[in-house]
Amino acid sequence: MIFLTSLIGSHHAQAQNDACHPAWPAWSNFKQTFITADGRVIDHSGSIKPTVSEAQAYALFFALIANDRESFDTLLRWTENNLAYGDLTAHLPAWQWGKRADDSWGIIDKNAASDADLWIAYTLGLAGDAWNEKRYTALSKLLAQRVLNEETADIPKLGLTLLPAPAGFALADKSWKLNASYLPIQLLRWFDSSDKDPRWKQLLASSLQIILGSSPKGYAADWILFHPDTGFTPDINGAEKGDGGYNAIRVYLWAGMLNEHDPDRTTLIKTLSPMAKLTEMKGYPPEFINIMSGEVKSPGSSGFSAALIPFLQASKASKALQQQELRLEAQAIKTDAYYDQVLSLFALGWHEKRYAFSAKGKAEMAWQKTCKKIR
Repeated sequence: MIFLTSLIGSHHAQAQNDACHPAWPAWSNFKQTFITADGRVIDHSGSIKPTVSEAQAYALFFALIANDRESFDTLLRWTENNLAYGDLTAHLPAWQWGKRADDSWGIIDKNAASDADLWIAYTLGLAGDAWNEKRYTALSKLLAQRVLNEETADIPKLGLTLLPAPAGFALADKSWKLNASYLPIQLLRWFDSSDKDPRWKQLLASSLQIILGSSPKGYAADWILFHPDTGFTPDINGAEKGDGGYNAIRVYLWAGMLNEHDPDRTTLIKTLSPMAKLTEMKGYPPEFINIMSGEVKSPGSSGFSAALIPFLQASKASKALQQQELRLEAQAIKTDAYYDQVLSLFALGWHEKRYAFSAKGKAEMAWQKTCKKIR
C-alpha cells in the first residue's frame, strides 16, 4: 500500500511537471544554439557576434511562454547588467553590444530600440503576474514610463508617436523616420488596459496610422517617412530603398496574431490582404518587395513563411497557408539562422496554441491553464 501510494504520488508529480513545463523543442534548440550560459543571445552571422536588445526581449518572451523561469532570470540579469548599465530602473537598454573595433567587448551603440523596450516591459508585466513576482511588475511599470517619456514625440497631424529610438529619427527637414514593425497593436492595447496612462491610447491611434501609411498598396515598408505637409512617403534613400523586407515581415506577423475581437484587426487584415494574394501567387513570401509596385526582388526564407502563417490563417487564405506549411516541411529553417528562428518561435508557438493574445492584448500562456488543472 505504501509503495502504491508512493507510485501514485510520483505519477501525479510527473504529470504536474509535464503540465506546468510542456516540452517545446524549438525553444530548447534556440537556447542551445543562441544563448550563452550567462544569458546573452548571440547572432552568429555577424563578425562582431552582436547581441541586440531585441534578441534579449524576444528570448525573455519565449522563456515566459515556456514557463522557463531559470532562463528568464538569467536573460534578464544579463540584459540589465550589460545593456542597462546595471540598472533597468534608471536606463533604457542599449540596443547593440558586441566586439568593438579595439577587440574589447561591450556596448557598441548606446541608443535604445523602442520595440525591444516595449517587449521587455510587456513581458516583465506578464511575468510578474504569472509568477507572482513584484519586482518584475515594478520593473515593467518603470520601463514603460521611460518608453513614454524618452521614446515618443508629438508629431503634427499624427499625434503622440512611438519613435524607433530616443535619438536619430527626427530629421532635419522636419520629417520623421518611423517603423511600423515596432508597433505591435496587442502590446499597446495591453499597456492601455493595464497602465491607464492616457498616452497609450494616443500611441494606439498613431500606430494604426503608421501601419496603414506604411502599406499604401498592402505591402508594408521596412521604414517610412512622415512629414506633416506631405504625409507618408517611402524612405527611398535608406538602406532598404523603400522596400519591405526583414522589418516589415513582422507587421504581418503581429497583425495575424491579434485577437479576433481586437477593434483594429479587421482593418489591418484587409489593408494587408495583397500580401496574402501575392504569397499565394508566388508560392512564397518575398524577401524584399517594392511597396508601391509590388515587384518582388527575391524569395523570402522559410522563416518568412513561418512568420506569415498567423496572418494567412487570419486572412482565411487557406491555399497560401497550406503552401507555406508545405514549404516549411520541404525546406526546414536553418538551425543557426537567428532571425528566422525568432520568427518561427513567435508564429509556430502561436499556431501550436502555446499562447494567444486576448482582446486586451494580454498573452495568455497555455501552461497556466494546464498547470492549474492538474493541481
